[in-house]
Amino acid sequence: MWDLVTYFSGTDTAPWLLAAVGAVLAAAILLGFASAFAGLASYVERRIAARMMCRVGPNRVGPQGLFQFMADGLKLITKEDLLPVGCDPLLFRLAPYLVFAGMLGSYAALPFSAHLIAADLNIGILYIIAITSLVVVGIILGGWSSNSKWALFGGLRSAAQIVSYEIPVGMAILCVVLLSGHLSTQAIIAAQGGMPWNWFIFHSPFAFIAFFIYLIGALAEGNRTPFDLPEAESELVAGYCTEYSGFRFVVFFFAEWANLWVMSAVAVVCFLGGWRIPLVSVAETYAHWYWVLAGVAIFAAKTLALVFIVIQIRWTLPRLRMDQMMSMCWKYLIPFAFLAIFGTMTWMVLAQWDSLLGRGVRVGMFLLGLALIAQVVRRTVATYRVDIVNYRRMTGQSLWYPPYRLP
Repeated sequence: MWDLVTYFSGTDTAPWLLAAVGAVLAAAILLGFASAFAGLASYVERRIAARMMCRVGPNRVGPQGLFQFMADGLKLITKEDLLPVGCDPLLFRLAPYLVFAGMLGSYAALPFSAHLIAADLNIGILYIIAITSLVVVGIILGGWSSNSKWALFGGLRSAAQIVSYEIPVGMAILCVVLLSGHLSTQAIIAAQGGMPWNWFIFHSPFAFIAFFIYLIGALAEGNRTPFDLPEAESELVAGYCTEYSGFRFVVFFFAEWANLWVMSAVAVVCFLGGWRIPLVSVAETYAHWYWVLAGVAIFAAKTLALVFIVIQIRWTLPRLRMDQMMSMCWKYLIPFAFLAIFGTMTWMVLAQWDSLLGRGVRVGMFLLGLALIAQVVRRTVATYRVDIVNYRRMTGQSLWYPPYRLP
């Protein structure tokens, strides 16, 4: 998928028609990618959750349960689509599609590599922040129109949560805009270097803080644990989607899993160098197709690594209370986001990008980040080893037999 909208718009023959064809084609490709990713993400999340809880997880449909998400989707699609008594039929039907539109629309400005983007907007990052706001509108409508107190509570929680956490997320991204001088996602990637110490996350301690502010805020905006209060199964049955069934119920969770790619990809674009290839210039990447494919692999590897971390967080941390969630945003994240913005502006003046001080700080921050990653990997591997031993003890398998195969 090249920059289809721009390409078709630049032709001389019926430009409006060709632009429409390009937009439809790009939307179809993105829908296929989002569908495949959401299904596989649901499977991987359930397997990771099972491993962390010393359980088996889905293992019946397909090899090692790989096609379980297809079976679940077909089952829910064939179920009866019910409307609760007293609901608002129009808004009740519309809500899940607004959530879906906000999710899918954000894919349009996400660059998978050089050239490989649906629409290279000059305000791409601003567009992503704006279009994802449709998600909260759909959740609020779904909760309010259901004529259910549990759904209404979930919708109100979502309104407070997402509107609040959009502030620190936008401020964290503003640090990246200051560093790059652009709102285009491709330009933000081009402003970073191919080597890790030239990524924006390691530009200064303030950019490092901004990355974690964005990551926490993105978890809250995506209703991911420990911020899944709009769903809160232990309190609100299922929150805003309690009264939904059949296909519309699928749409809500389809959007949630597909949003894992969006939140992780935005972090990769803004802080982790995007598709930049080490020791290869931006111009050379655009000039050769094999570098474009290499950029796809690099971008996907970084994004999937963040997706794995987000899934790990969900099955590690307990859910926060509502007051704790709001306190974290307004008392901690927003003040630190202001600190990150003013610190970034000051650092840009005191330590130029090519100065000795700037380079030294970037390398030092990179070594700090490398040590942090090594610690996370070490703890994760140790945890999984304990889970494997516990599972083998439960099932009577040998503790020393190397292959680990679930039944």
